[in-house]
Amino acid sequence: MTVTPVSPAELDLPPGVEATPLALLLLGRQSDPSSERGVQCPGDLPAASDPTLVARARAAKAALGDRVFVLGHHYQRDEVIQFADVTGDSFKLAQQAAARPEAEHIVFAGVHFMAESADILTGPHQKVLLPDLAAGCSMADMATFDQVERCWEDLQAAGVADVTVPVSYMNSSAAIKAFTGEHGGTICTSSNAKRALTWAYEQGSKVLFLPDQHLGRNTAVRELGLSLDDCVVYDPRKPGGGLSVQQLREAPMVLWKGHCSVHGRFTAESVADVRERVPGVTVLVHPECRHEVVEAADLVGSTELIISTLEQAPAGSAWAIGTELNLVRRLAAAHPDKTVVFLDKTVCFCSTMNRIDLPHLVWTLESLVAGRVVNQISVEPRTAASARTALDRMLALPADLG
Repeated sequence: MTVTPVSPAELDLPPGVEATPLALLLLGRQSDPSSERGVQCPGDLPAASDPTLVARARAAKAALGDRVFVLGHHYQRDEVIQFADVTGDSFKLAQQAAARPEAEHIVFAGVHFMAESADILTGPHQKVLLPDLAAGCSMADMATFDQVERCWEDLQAAGVADVTVPVSYMNSSAAIKAFTGEHGGTICTSSNAKRALTWAYEQGSKVLFLPDQHLGRNTAVRELGLSLDDCVVYDPRKPGGGLSVQQLREAPMVLWKGHCSVHGRFTAESVADVRERVPGVTVLVHPECRHEVVEAADLVGSTELIISTLEQAPAGSAWAIGTELNLVRRLAAAHPDKTVVFLDKTVCFCSTMNRIDLPHLVWTLESLVAGRVVNQISVEPRTAASARTALDRMLALPADLG
């Protein structure tokens, strides 16, 4: 890690904290250019404490009118989500952007891979903007194109690449979606993973599931009837993925060693604890959670299913939700007649989603008013075409497989 040195007088560190590169990074006193992208904006952001931010955002959005369309992911802060024209999960938002051809500018309050998907699905006359380029996704970053290419070479060496169909979660980079399209695979969401996997097994005898091992395992075992032994995990940091040739040949499900940093924190102990604390509670978790967590839960479903389940739940019912905290808090506020709690005692926001704050949104909108397009996300045409192929395969999946 390389950091720019500063004088001791400038550090103002807490007592007992040594001025190591890691300490400075964690305290926000320095950055790591090799691992953080886009942490600097090419302009001055409004102060987070500026009391006029809400009024400024409203004024800028009104001035832009139908020329701008703001997308807000469910995990966004309330201060940002209030300015969204539509809210939803990543794929729903990309579809909504594509359905607004009159919008010249698409401002995506989400993370990098979501903005890439929106750019792939929207027209060439539309520009997709991400208010903070540092809003990435740790899960998506766990699978790089070079790593996946090496994995495919290992499958080829094992003689099974020709019967392997890649299925990639929406939470992946454009490059991984392009790889999937070029190798005959499809994209899936957390709500249609069963459908996508069923289709894939009709095309071949083996699936390479990218990049979230938990969604792949939970869907294969809970919904398709595979066993845990049928699933092996490919670790891109180990030679051959840490698997033998025999394992690659025999396993019908090859899972990528990736996970969501938020959903991966929930444990079976979290479920047991909340059942003790909240009498009669129903535990509802996202399928990105670990297998032992979904097994211990009462219900498992996508973000959209979680929202609809709470809407339909009877008054007086109690719910423990295993997903990102901003959404859980919003659900609790929307349903005061129900008890809605976060599954884990230790609260946890998605740190990259939370990079999209009101100052960044105001800066983006006011820049557009001034005629400046900032932080545009643009996917290279060849990559976009191959990624679009994989997305189109998902959209064409037979409805009767769901």
